[in-house]
Amino acid sequence: MIFTIAGKELKALFASPLAWVVLTFVQVTLAFGYLKRIDDFMQIQPQLVQMPNPPGVTELVAAPIYATTAIIFLFAIPLLAMRLIAEERRNQTLVLLFSAPISMTEIALGKFVGLVSFLWLLIALATLMPLSLLLGGRLDFGLLASLVAGVALLAACFAAVALFASALTAQPFVASIIAFGLLLGMLLAGETAADGLRGRGLTVPAELAQILSPLKNFESFAKGVLDSYTIICMLLLIAVFLILTIRRLDAARLRG
Repeated sequence: MIFTIAGKELKALFASPLAWVVLTFVQVTLAFGYLKRIDDFMQIQPQLVQMPNPPGVTELVAAPIYATTAIIFLFAIPLLAMRLIAEERRNQTLVLLFSAPISMTEIALGKFVGLVSFLWLLIALATLMPLSLLLGGRLDFGLLASLVAGVALLAACFAAVALFASALTAQPFVASIIAFGLLLGMLLAGETAADGLRGRGLTVPAELAQILSPLKNFESFAKGVLDSYTIICMLLLIAVFLILTIRRLDAARLRG
């Protein structure tokens, strides 16, 4: 049933003009940055040849694409997720889901999987750009795989937070503002809390505060490092916000 709901949400996204606007904006922005990076790389290539251990095309051209994607997702995902639950509540169709023989867990996971599938499609399209470099050069596939994995997990983190925000209100636009506020607050609070705790010598709590900093966690992936602790932090963040969404739906079902 999860994949049935996910398929429905994916079809609804492709039927939405907003999703196509976001997809177009992401691709145009990344393509412009990609071409600019290639031009810069060609200009500095004579200098790179003289260096003993120069950075490759993957570091200088491909990596910035995924860093840009991460920043775009910070703004785009709240807009894509805002209607997932809020619009159903506003249109009073959420009652139909509650009356169906499915659990709140299946509803939440289905909507989450549908949104993440759309986001991963955007990432796949973005990955075609660095892969085109194979026509005239070589890529560091280890770093490329790390970048793809990192931005895929980051998208899932943002999607889980935005889905929870959509479950808090019946107004999609308000849901997008809440989601963006939560993501921005986590970015600022996570960094501040971690630095403050480290300054007091509280290393373990400082490391736990890393869970609230998905963009900070992405930095290790951008360096080609698959840190198991970072992956666990991101998975925990996804799990926490999915559980909060399920509990919110349960409370809404009980209230009728």
